[in-house]
Amino acid sequence: MDIFKKIKDYARKVNEIEYSISSNKKEFIEIYERNLALEREIVQRTQELDQANKAFLTLKHVWELLNSSEPLSTVLQKLVNSLHGEMGYINSTILQVCNDEKGKYYKVKAFSESPIFAKLTEYLNQKNINIHEYHLKYDPQMLITRAIEEKNILYSNDYLKIINNLLYDFNDEQIASINKLGVSKNIICIPLFPSNVAFGVMMIFSPREEVTDKELNFLSLFANQVEMAITIANLFENLKKEAVTDSLTELYNRRYFNQAIQKEAERAQRLHQPFSIISLDLDYLKKINDTYGHFFGDLAIRTIADILKKNARSIDVPARLGGEEFSVLLPGVDSSGAMIAAERIRAAIEAQELDTIGHITASVGVGTFPEHSIKLDELLDLTDQAMYKSKINGRNRVTMAKAIDNEAEWQEIAFGAFMDILTKQKIPIPDKIAKEITSKLKSINSNETKSTLFSVADTLAQTYNAHYKRGLTKAKVSMAIELGRKMELSKEDIDKLKIAMMLYDIGKLLIPEEILNKKEPLTDEERQKIKEHPLIAARTILQPIGGVADIVPIIEAHHENWDGSGYPNKLSGDDIPVSSQIILIVDAYFALTQSRPYRVARSKDEAIEIIKLESGKKWNEKLVEQFVDLLNESKN
Repeated sequence: MDIFKKIKDYARKVNEIEYSISSNKKEFIEIYERNLALEREIVQRTQELDQANKAFLTLKHVWELLNSSEPLSTVLQKLVNSLHGEMGYINSTILQVCNDEKGKYYKVKAFSESPIFAKLTEYLNQKNINIHEYHLKYDPQMLITRAIEEKNILYSNDYLKIINNLLYDFNDEQIASINKLGVSKNIICIPLFPSNVAFGVMMIFSPREEVTDKELNFLSLFANQVEMAITIANLFENLKKEAVTDSLTELYNRRYFNQAIQKEAERAQRLHQPFSIISLDLDYLKKINDTYGHFFGDLAIRTIADILKKNARSIDVPARLGGEEFSVLLPGVDSSGAMIAAERIRAAIEAQELDTIGHITASVGVGTFPEHSIKLDELLDLTDQAMYKSKINGRNRVTMAKAIDNEAEWQEIAFGAFMDILTKQKIPIPDKIAKEITSKLKSINSNETKSTLFSVADTLAQTYNAHYKRGLTKAKVSMAIELGRKMELSKEDIDKLKIAMMLYDIGKLLIPEEILNKKEPLTDEERQKIKEHPLIAARTILQPIGGVADIVPIIEAHHENWDGSGYPNKLSGDDIPVSSQIILIVDAYFALTQSRPYRVARSKDEAIEIIKLESGKKWNEKLVEQFVDLLNESKN
């Protein structure tokens, strides 16, 4: 019995152990399965967190781009690159809906790098077509078009169908080679509506089998940022456009035209090429406004603007300068070409018939660089003058500008200076002489202008120098001109030199006569008064006169020595204008070869030797060399 009892107790204990083991096993399995589920959840949450972190980084990148000042094309390119790189998409592309006379089409605005687009670019390059200018097919039945029309995100796993529809004009072999590169599992199309206006679509080429709601939410948020980028870019573009265009005509405004013509002048000078300006004025605008009202006046102005746009090349700059005044910049066009263009514009304006008003006309002027002037301000003035001549001569015609006669220009400046000096009594000369000179200037005719100016300069010089001979001014000016040419002065600088040669000593008229004609040695005070006469001439007499501002520095420095020992400012070397040195050496030569109360006249050879002794001291050595050559040439 004990044995059976022990066996029974043993069996019971075994059963208890088995039951305990069974219960623990089940518990272990449950714990193990819970651990596995937890691990899977951790992996999933980690992946989601990683994805969310990437999305956050991408959106942060977007925000940084939105705050940049880069152009829209650059911003969009960086956006698709960030989406491609940070979110693991195979490719991301932005297509814009465009329209022309043939209808709607898609244009690539931005795309991330991928074998597909590399191959597509290669094929287009073979046709000399830029991928951003290529017209992709617009089909209302296509997924991307439906996404735009429905304003909803759509996606499809039929990758090849979408690509093949877009590339409708590629041959079968090219399409097949592109299809081989396709590894996308889904294409997601997100419509872009910046400011509620259809822009296009963002296409996402995804490597994932499924498109999740979370992914769509993120892409929707990303698309919102792209739309914001487009809106901001459009806003800046509009502001930029408004800054340089006229609101009524949408032509360029005066500010932009002035900047454009300045750049063109620099380019033309650098490349030695011409350019032309057409100046145009609507005839009888006031009459149109008074008769029909300002609405029709604006209509006439807009009509001219439209004609200028239609007749302009892509490099031309048509502008409304204000009111009824227009200008067109024609880069690279000479005067004959500009006249043809101007006549074409004039005829087109005359041929246009408007409601109520009927026909309108315009007066037109044409000016060309460098034919009419190499100075920009002067060229613009000449072109305007030509336009006004068209008005004076009956309107509705084209007039070519006339180049300014430079000889007449410097004579006009000298004439104005003499008249100002005499009429405003800036110098103490007898009234009889002043009236005689003024009368002579007023009765001047174009054929005698130069000789009259020389005569006036001689008369004024004789009032402070009784030994000054008639004809001396003409001789001095002629010698100065020849020396200026030898020193390679420009035509403009030589014209300034002519005027300066007639006016340089006029300051002596304000020095007391007893000092000028004194035979005994001068006192220090008297000598100082003599040294002040360049400043008197430049600042007291000439500086207030309009038109001679460029002459004043030349006259002020005409007693400065090359070594710095001259007066009034102790200038030396290249700080002294070349024209001032020419005046000094010419004046010295004529002074040496003329008799004075305290010495006899020197011969030409003696004068040359005296001047040579001062080479490198009083005068530039090169100037002395050229001056001696000039005098030697006059002997032969």
